Amino acid sequence: MKHLAVFCGSSNGLSEAYRDGAVQLGQELAKQHITLVYGGSSIGIMGAVANTVLENGGNVIGIIPKMLEAKEISHPNLTELIVVDSMHERKAKMAELADGFMALPGGTGTLEEFIEVFTWAQLGMHQKPCGLLNINHYYDPLISLIHHMADQAFLQEQFREMALVDNRPDVLLDKFNSYEPPAVRTYINRKQT
Repeated sequence: MKHLAVFCGSSNGLSEAYRDGAVQLGQELAKQHITLVYGGSSIGIMGAVANTVLENGGNVIGIIPKMLEAKEISHPNLTELIVVDSMHERKAKMAELADGFMALPGGTGTLEEFIEVFTWAQLGMHQKPCGLLNINHYYDPLISLIHHMADQAFLQEQFREMALVDNRPDVLLDKFNSYEPPAVRTYINRKQT
């Protein structure tokens, strides 16, 4: 893996563990020479992971829409900052550059970004790994919901474990490197049609 897209919050959250986890991920990305592709902000968890990658000699590509450039305070010291016109362009550019997608704690924007690429994987639009860095059990409710969707036959069984999960960045990156996409990538159960 050469480029990892990371979705995460532009705030720090209540627990110091979230920032600590972002720092650990940044250190691991720099150590493994993986370029961080992220939303381009200098604040919150976004800023923490970017700063750590840069401080450890790694490369960071930020992608930020014009409307958020001032609000999220775009990072002035990135390897590359790409300013786009819309959120749609931001996500498309991140997807184009990334070899995988990882969500750290964040709000509804983070959740929306992760769910979109997870859905694209189900549809066979890409075969890149999608994972949750489950810092401080932040994503336990989402993991439970994914299992509930599968239990209730709204998510095909082969996608139940498709979201890779761990609370340690190094272990999660190992899972990314050994990821095999599901063999069946159809959304509709043929028996239902």
